[in-house]
Amino acid sequence: MQIRKFLLIGAFLLINLFNSFAQNQKSGINGKITDENGEPVPGALVKIVNSTSSTTSDFNGQFNLKNIPAGKQTVQVSSVGMTSISKEISLKSGENQSLNFRLSTNVQQMQTVSVIGRTEAQEANRQAYNITAIDAKKLYNTTLDISGALDRVAGVRVRESGGVGSNFNLSLNGFSGDHIKYFIDGIPMDNFGSSFQINNIPINLADRIEVYKGVVPVWLGSDALGGAINIITGDRYRNYIDISYSHGSFNTHRSVINAAATSKKGLTFQINAFQNFSDNNYKVNVAPSDINTGAYAPKTTLRRFHDTYHNETLITSIGVVDKKYADKLLFGITLGKNYKEIQTGARMQTVFGGWHRRGNIIMPSLKYKKDNLIKGLDIALTANYNLGYEKNIDTMNVRFDWYGNIKPHGSSGESSRSLYKYRNNNGLATAMANYQINEKQSLALSNSYSTFNREGNDLLNPLNDLNEPIKKTHKNITGLAYSYAIKDKYSMNFFGKYLSQTVINGSSNNKGNTQKIGYGAAVTYFVNPSLQLKASYELTNKMPEAFEIFGDMENIEGNSNLKPESSNNANIGFIYGFDLNKDNKFSITANGIYRYATDFIYRRLNNNQSKLVADNRDGVRTFGGDTEIRYSYKQWLSAGLSATYQYIQNMQKREPGYSIVSPLYKDQMPNIPYLFGNTDISVSLKNIGQKGNNLNIGYNLLYVHAFWLYWPSMGEISAEAEKKEIPQQLSHDINIVYSLANGRYNIGLEARNVTDALLYDNFSLQKPSRGFYLNLRYFLNK
Repeated sequence: MQIRKFLLIGAFLLINLFNSFAQNQKSGINGKITDENGEPVPGALVKIVNSTSSTTSDFNGQFNLKNIPAGKQTVQVSSVGMTSISKEISLKSGENQSLNFRLSTNVQQMQTVSVIGRTEAQEANRQAYNITAIDAKKLYNTTLDISGALDRVAGVRVRESGGVGSNFNLSLNGFSGDHIKYFIDGIPMDNFGSSFQINNIPINLADRIEVYKGVVPVWLGSDALGGAINIITGDRYRNYIDISYSHGSFNTHRSVINAAATSKKGLTFQINAFQNFSDNNYKVNVAPSDINTGAYAPKTTLRRFHDTYHNETLITSIGVVDKKYADKLLFGITLGKNYKEIQTGARMQTVFGGWHRRGNIIMPSLKYKKDNLIKGLDIALTANYNLGYEKNIDTMNVRFDWYGNIKPHGSSGESSRSLYKYRNNNGLATAMANYQINEKQSLALSNSYSTFNREGNDLLNPLNDLNEPIKKTHKNITGLAYSYAIKDKYSMNFFGKYLSQTVINGSSNNKGNTQKIGYGAAVTYFVNPSLQLKASYELTNKMPEAFEIFGDMENIEGNSNLKPESSNNANIGFIYGFDLNKDNKFSITANGIYRYATDFIYRRLNNNQSKLVADNRDGVRTFGGDTEIRYSYKQWLSAGLSATYQYIQNMQKREPGYSIVSPLYKDQMPNIPYLFGNTDISVSLKNIGQKGNNLNIGYNLLYVHAFWLYWPSMGEISAEAEKKEIPQQLSHDINIVYSLANGRYNIGLEARNVTDALLYDNFSLQKPSRGFYLNLRYFLNK
């Protein structure tokens, strides 16, 4: 089995590492840095005197410093505007010691220095790549999932077909679907299955989220065409528990438990568990016909009646940290299941009442990380294999209408009679090595290997099992990068990627193999501490995904004739921060983009408009940009505005089978939002009620301009005409969070879509109406 290859290879490597580095364990320190008022100090520098060991505190003031030699050491903590302090400590071999520091304000320094310490998210934004990093910790007291947080980022649009657990499609600077790749701690999520996706992962699982637009660094090891999303879970707290529960409209329940315990000898146990449940029985405006009488009722408001969704996921890891042979060695397993009822097809005219899907995830995993394996060499290895299954259940030989009425109908099921259960047998192994040649230069080498092998059976059609076609893919991506950087001055990154994919479709004789080469560069220059310039370019390639080739057994039809796609991606941008005075601070981020993709893979309705199908176009050109402006007043008011414009053109000059120039040549690509934005305002009031109790009030506005479902040049101009329109979206959300005992206890109230507007991300598929939610959270860290 493939799983043996992944786990045995990893185990073999680790056994050799154990034998080589099982002695002379190094020590570490961790703790929290606060000011004289007990408030956390982010971005503070923690270092060992006369040593290269250093780190910075995170948004909550927490720090964790590893690989410190045993013996007497001096720990120094400093932050701009604060008086530095030092402590002498004595560390035993392998010991992890907890230390807390309280810094006092240095008035003289505050008068002369305006630069502040940077959080990890702010530091990530200083990369040469076009990247936006979200500090997820600021959203912990909301009911958002990962996709909800991403929908507030400039250049990003998350399109959902309904409520909790519905199908989603993320658009990033004109690219969408599987043009965008997802990672968790740098590990590709391609094989995680339906039980573990960004629209059902709670925001509390993440420390920060990094959004790479267009050009993707080689260490992520992907064939992303338009960008990547990297969810960083981090290990901020070695001993903590974080529990939250929310309940709200449409019988929606969400629960999250995150916890970790680490002994002084470095043995660690981590657990992340979450569940989502919703009836999704919100009201929709439809034009139903009674299936028995034929009576037609235009502009009728009814509730969805077959859209329940729930998923439960448990992620556990056990291993060691801060050892001589490993900074981190974790053996884990991810267990989960999901249930999803299917209310409609690609259009709301098609109604279902019995069709549903089930799935699970059973995924053992291995993670290994060691910095300075030899001087300057850092390595990371991961392996996992998903043994889970998906099940498509369509057994009722009836038709439904929007009233829930049933009418017998032949023997073909509601869509296509099936009790098909299948496994995709996804395996993944990654390796990453980074070598620091000297203070300015480094080399990085990465490799990612993945497999897909769909095997299934249909209890209702057993004869089909005898002729079950082979559906396999094998993909390997190797990357090499060189970096030259002078800290806070400039950096240059040059990289290349080699991709190969084998597809077996139908029989072992029907095998295809494709190779592609990509390359690129990313540079940044700091004009001064307040102004950073960026530019990047990549010739990138993406192989067709397995579900695009074979279908997803729900709403996406397979296309075995898909070709790999390529794109020339270019970005240019800047980040500028300035202070009007000590109280009023501004930051401006702006990026311009250009993309030219060949054999562009996009989704269109199939011939009977019941499903979506992936297809190629000769060329698609995109140009546009996004910008974000943020303002803060003292430490209690924050406001932001982001806007995105992207013009996506069809560059296919002739349609298949025609010799004349296509009327669609240089037409705007349909069914893709091209103008959208966000506005947010938040007020943070300290010590409300008593010291350590804080009140936060926030408001968020989402705007999406109207766009056409079909080609703009086809049909009439009116929205009722053939090409049809997805109308303008304007959604208002409000949240109030009251935190007690310095964040240990938290109560949150949310109102979404306050004006109860009709919201559509996809034509005719309405999103939830107005909803209210209560969120309770408890956090304890030692």
